[in-house]
Amino acid sequence: MTRTTPPRPLDVTAVFPELTALARTTTRLHPRPGTPTVHESSVAGPLLWPADEPWPVCPDDHTSSYYRTLQSLDDVRRYRQLLDDAWARPQFTAEEHAELDRLRAGHPSDRVDPAVPLLPIAQLYARDTPGFNGPDGCDLLQVLWCPFEHGDEALPGVQLRWRRADDVAALLTDPPAPFLVEHDDYVPEACVVHPEQVREYPAPHELPGGLRERIRVWEDAEGLVYQYELGVATGWKLGGWAPWSFRDPSPEICGVCDAVMQPFLYVDSSEWDGNDSWRPLEDADEHQADHRYPHVPTRVEIGRSYGMQIYTCPTSHDHPLSTVTQ
Repeated sequence: MTRTTPPRPLDVTAVFPELTALARTTTRLHPRPGTPTVHESSVAGPLLWPADEPWPVCPDDHTSSYYRTLQSLDDVRRYRQLLDDAWARPQFTAEEHAELDRLRAGHPSDRVDPAVPLLPIAQLYARDTPGFNGPDGCDLLQVLWCPFEHGDEALPGVQLRWRRADDVAALLTDPPAPFLVEHDDYVPEACVVHPEQVREYPAPHELPGGLRERIRVWEDAEGLVYQYELGVATGWKLGGWAPWSFRDPSPEICGVCDAVMQPFLYVDSSEWDGNDSWRPLEDADEHQADHRYPHVPTRVEIGRSYGMQIYTCPTSHDHPLSTVTQ
């Protein structure tokens, strides 16, 4: 099923022509729960991975986490199933309460894998994804991460793999998975994707001061919010503009060549915000029996319902990426 972003309330470039030159096209992925195969683009679906290629691991030491007790993947999935089953009922049963308490107790950090296998986060085929821009000859992008906090941003450790799908002969059918994770919020649900290209404009933080102030005055008069209704698209998306909000923007600089890095993939905690401006038309009347409403299909949550912007270097796909909470 396709997903169609509603038209913006107005053409903001007719009011502020300076924005025309700043427009970018982004690809909203529109992940929705499903059962993708290795031959499809997906979020958290199985990867087209060669049987003779080692599965990536995170070599960092994860046993020193000060966090609450950790959870196994089986615990995360069972916990979610209990919540789903009980959603339409007035309360949990006594047996369910007991099982929830057991699941919350978790496991001690000394049971963490010495080298944590990464989790599949996204697989995008060039044929499915407008705006796909990989190395020459590559038609498949695979995104994986470590479900523990890393670095000053306390984000999952991300790795990218680019490949030619036709080069994959024998498939790895049973990839390793981490026994324990630090955050259940870093364990996404398998989703099919419905890519859609939309036009967007910079967040106010990235606009010239004079234009930013004029837009602020105009917002007060018109009752519209530029960033959230006219500017930056929400949800998981490829390319486009970064959705700066609670922090001031600062350029991400490549540590190899000093180039200014560009927004590559945005992992959002929700598909649209409270005013429903970016809610697809096909989801307008959709309701689900459980609590996975369409605006939180992946069950990923970054920080306090923010998102993670992955930046890459425009000069080389081999240069290290960067991640920022936004």
